[in-house]
Amino acid sequence: MQMVRDYIEVLKPRESGLLTFIGICSAIIAGGGNLSLSTLLFVGFAILVASTGANGLTNYLDRDVDARLNRTRHRALPSRRIYPPEKVLPLTIGLVVIGLVLAWLLHPYAFIADLVGTAAAGIGRKKVTCVFPQGALAGCAPVLMGWFAVKPALDWEIGLLCLLIAVWLPLHVWSVMISYRDDYINAGLKFFPMSVAVKDAIRIMSGFCVVLYAVSMALYFTGGFTWFYLILANLLGIVMVYASLRLLISGASRDAWRLYKLSAFPYLGLIFLTMCLDIWLF
Repeated sequence: MQMVRDYIEVLKPRESGLLTFIGICSAIIAGGGNLSLSTLLFVGFAILVASTGANGLTNYLDRDVDARLNRTRHRALPSRRIYPPEKVLPLTIGLVVIGLVLAWLLHPYAFIADLVGTAAAGIGRKKVTCVFPQGALAGCAPVLMGWFAVKPALDWEIGLLCLLIAVWLPLHVWSVMISYRDDYINAGLKFFPMSVAVKDAIRIMSGFCVVLYAVSMALYFTGGFTWFYLILANLLGIVMVYASLRLLISGASRDAWRLYKLSAFPYLGLIFLTMCLDIWLF
């Protein structure tokens, strides 16, 4: 059983679950809430397989860096609970291939989104900023897969959904790096945000938080949502801005960690859930 848990850990089930959730929500938004259960299950399964494959691949590629970080050195690959690390490749590559096949069955555009996202996830690992452009492309892939499966066309709404992900990602990634700044620097990782003073990095993050709030408000107008979304999106945006301002004032690692935890499901998951509930209820 421990071996099974180790292999599941490599696939990053929490992260993959969040990506699958927002991908399903994207499909619901694209379809105006009028989707059959079978369609939703198939879309969700395709995104889950693709996400676990991509996350497993990045875990494999990041194993040497993870071994140098106190925060991650106990993971299955850097701790050598799975050794040699190549033992995970049949599973991860198999999931990537199956995910691509399922994405093609959803729609050729969904296949392209999955292919680009997976390729981006495996390129430039832990270099430059970690989020632009490779992280943003990978993060938008499940949203685009869900959208194209139902509505194979681009418009302002899907553009803003992808922009929401692209702006959210730096807040999520950089906040944990600031929280463990010394750990990253001691591991030899000196790209942004470790390459600048803490206060400067936090100021930039605060700017991203304001933009995130603005994008969530723009979605209210382009998506035709009601007062329900407007109120909850405002509340979520205010909470995020407050958390970033608190970090800006204190500069404390604990506040960076709180922003990191807040940005995951409490914000990203709930903002997508709010859009779906707005469509279903109103």
